[in-house]
Amino acid sequence: MSHLSSLPPKHKGEHKGYSLSRGSERGSFSRDKDRSASVSSSVLMSAGGIGSRPSSTPSAPQRVPNRLINEKSPYLLQHAYNPVDWYPWGQEAFDKARKENKPIFLSVGYSTCHWCHMMEEESFQNEEIGRLLSEDFVSVKVDREERPDVDKVYMTFVQATSSGGGWPMNVWLTPNLQPFVGGTYFPPEDGLTRVGFRTVLLRIRDQWKQNQNSLLENSQRVTTALLARSEISTGDRQLPPSAATMNSRCFQQLDEGYDEEYGGFAEAPKFPTPVILNFLFSYWLSHRLTQDGSRAQQMALHTLKMMANGGIRDHVGQGFHRYSTDRQWHIPHFEKMLYDQAQLAVAYSQAFQISGEEFYSDVAKGILQYVSRSLSHRSGGFYSAEDADSPPERGMRPKEGAFYVWTVKEVQQLLPEPVQGATEPLTSGQLLMKHYGLTEAGNVSPSQDPSGELQGQNVLTVRYSLELTAARFGLDVDAVRSLLSAGLEKLFQARKHRPKPHLDSKMLAAWNGLMVSGYAVTGAVLGMDRLINHATSGAKFLKRHMFDVASGRLKRTCYAGSGGAVEHSTPPCWGFLEDYAFVVRGLLDLYEASQESSWLEWALRLQDTQDRLFWDTQGGGYFCSEAELGAGLPLRLKDDQDGAEPSANSVSAHNLLRLHGFTGHKDWMDKCVCLLTAFSERMRRVPVALPEMVRALSAHQQTLKQIVICGDPQAKDTKALLQCVHSIYIPNKVLILADGDPSSFLSRQLPFLSTLRRLEDRATAYVCENQACSMPITEPCELRKLLHQ
Repeated sequence: MSHLSSLPPKHKGEHKGYSLSRGSERGSFSRDKDRSASVSSSVLMSAGGIGSRPSSTPSAPQRVPNRLINEKSPYLLQHAYNPVDWYPWGQEAFDKARKENKPIFLSVGYSTCHWCHMMEEESFQNEEIGRLLSEDFVSVKVDREERPDVDKVYMTFVQATSSGGGWPMNVWLTPNLQPFVGGTYFPPEDGLTRVGFRTVLLRIRDQWKQNQNSLLENSQRVTTALLARSEISTGDRQLPPSAATMNSRCFQQLDEGYDEEYGGFAEAPKFPTPVILNFLFSYWLSHRLTQDGSRAQQMALHTLKMMANGGIRDHVGQGFHRYSTDRQWHIPHFEKMLYDQAQLAVAYSQAFQISGEEFYSDVAKGILQYVSRSLSHRSGGFYSAEDADSPPERGMRPKEGAFYVWTVKEVQQLLPEPVQGATEPLTSGQLLMKHYGLTEAGNVSPSQDPSGELQGQNVLTVRYSLELTAARFGLDVDAVRSLLSAGLEKLFQARKHRPKPHLDSKMLAAWNGLMVSGYAVTGAVLGMDRLINHATSGAKFLKRHMFDVASGRLKRTCYAGSGGAVEHSTPPCWGFLEDYAFVVRGLLDLYEASQESSWLEWALRLQDTQDRLFWDTQGGGYFCSEAELGAGLPLRLKDDQDGAEPSANSVSAHNLLRLHGFTGHKDWMDKCVCLLTAFSERMRRVPVALPEMVRALSAHQQTLKQIVICGDPQAKDTKALLQCVHSIYIPNKVLILADGDPSSFLSRQLPFLSTLRRLEDRATAYVCENQACSMPITEPCELRKLLHQ
């Protein structure tokens, strides 16, 4: 008795990143569809998606806050004045549901989510809907970024019972937390082809009263099926699959979906997907002399260049928006996420290592300039996101992209100066508009703007190379570069006076770990100590504010308080697997960039804690959450997809390999092999769903290089050898500084370091594999030759 009907297409995409249909054997790309449905036992009602619009300010004096007013999460606080008896996720809500025998209505989203805010405005501010939710259900709000475990469990249900998923995610649960109906965005009222949220609530209420036993039985069957389907374990397998086979299959699947003209791996929407670019670079390195290797390099570099030239990049203020709504990377969804900036900074730095083109290093530096300016707490931490929507002018309703778009008139008024030496009358504004494709009517097609919010507006996107623009007006290339740079700076200064998008000032350990990597890797590659210092400040912030010394555990979240203070929820939200994995990666990257062994020591301690809290001693691999933290949830999952962020298990596989290289501890190599074996079946079926893990598999089956620099950390010759290593793309290595102190941390871990000597008292490099080392090298050019072999 289910009824499923399609909604009209929405302006923005529905999901949170590049995704693959679960169980797809070919690994083809998928888009969630907007759908809504009436209630039926264990039937998905899927719709909606991501985006961002600040919810209306609840300033009306007659409104009384609900219990969410006591939460720290910006997303939960956006619902604190709804006429809904909201509960945060916790025992109080569960006890109420069991005592009163009511179904739980679970609504999950995040603070910069466009359709979350649409539903908040349309449904959760509605008095009648509020009464239904409060009287007939126990209503629970969850910030998916605070509780990724809750989000993953119920998104697994939503995706398994429909064609896709997205946010807001709305799921109805039994009092024992088992799901029986799920969906995403619902409009408030019925339409010609869709069922409204009010109707859905009434039908579920009636079904719970009339057919509760049937719903409970069906819910149990679905939960049992999901448990079996989601199991990831070694089984009777002893070893992981062949890296060569997985590499080849992953590359072929990506090659089939590649957009030759514009780069990227789908028609639309298009996501940056750094995990795919990382895989392609690694594939190129191990297949440099083959046609496929050259192809992989070209695919990655072309994609990065097209993205950087497109509207997905903020040419005025730098940084990247969440994704492109079109194939050309032109019109973005304007939300900016910290994890995108972190991973893309690394990707563009690696592109510079590989190509030597400063274009890529300039993009990387621009990303970090944006993060330093707009997403950084003064104590060193990093905020989560900036919204897509903001009011065009103060007091107006927020609109998509209002902060970022321009009219021709605005640009002409800001840049009226004549350009000297042009072959025709030309102003600075006209030059900029020609180069970035601005038109009088606006450069956003109506098909990409069904709500009409961007009518007459322009998104800056590079239409011509500097050489073509210069030739068009008879100008010198350097002059054009200077004029465009000056013009963008004037636009940036003018934009400061616009109402800013909402800032999600929540700080997550996982994303801060990614950002430490972003600064450390970019700083090391470019030889910029200032960027490495930012990474160090981020790591110090994590240790000071997001680490519990007594238990050795990470905290998942902290929040920007008034006056620059850092606040925590009570009780604290403890870290999940991704927090440990991403922070350990950040610390390892920071050690290699700074050669401060204290970061490596902390990484080892955190890895020990991760192993204790999350390792599956029976099936191998890591669970996403602690057993105690997820108590009561029907599933305990292992994330098996590299998407907008890499899977924490994929990152952990790399971390274990590197830690083994730094310490020689066999247990970590054994765990890596066990982890890769546990994910064998998933990699075999859809290797393109786990490109980061396929990279780890390749690294394991190759030999990790231990590059040892013996020397005084402050000496010029030592720094020259270190910089030589950093300038070369070598993903499968650890970089070790041996300062000659036999009591140092690394000397105690790797006794063979004490046998390595400086040659003629000069800084000396050794390239070691399996503790067998090359002849000593003192010249950077000789080291470069060896590392390029």
